[in-house]
Order: sequence, then structure tokens, then C-alpha cells
Amino acid sequence: MADASKDTGLITVLAQRLETQRLPRALTLKDKVDRGEKLNDFDIAFLEEVYEDIQKVRPLVDRHPEWQTIAAKVLQIYAEITAKALENEKSG
Repeated sequence: MADASKDTGLITVLAQRLETQRLPRALTLKDKVDRGEKLNDFDIAFLEEVYEDIQKVRPLVDRHPEWQTIAAKVLQIYAEITAKALENEKSG
């Protein structure tokens, strides 16, 4: 039972961080690369930090399938950002 309570607390914190920090910043980066702009070092550091966080919470998401859909959507956004950023780097 303690693990379930710990998971609930952690999920709450992660969901709040996603809503207030990660997702707004990701959407800003997506707009940036969609305009053809390149990512700067700060942007890249942010994406690397998010990727590391995703790896850390993967076991938590695996234990809670109800979060897998949103996790997949978030990963898709980051994949789109990185693919477009790479395209922008190659083209200019």
C-alpha cells in the first residue's frame, strides 16, 4: 500500500510539472522549429533533461497503464521537435 501511495504522490507531482513547465516549453519549442528556426544550447539542454526524466519515470508509467496514453503523446511531441530541429539544422 505504501508503494501505491508513493506512486500517487509522484504521479501528482509529475503531472503538475508536465502541465505547468514541460508541456508549455515543449509547445514553444515545437512552434520554434515549425517556423524553421534552430534550437539553441538551452533548448537542447531542456530536451536532454526531459529525456532523462522520461527514462526515470518509465517504470512508474509501466505500473500505471492509465498514464501510458498521455506519456506516448508527450513522447510524440518531443520526437516531432527533435526530427524537425534536425531537419532545420541540415537545411541551413
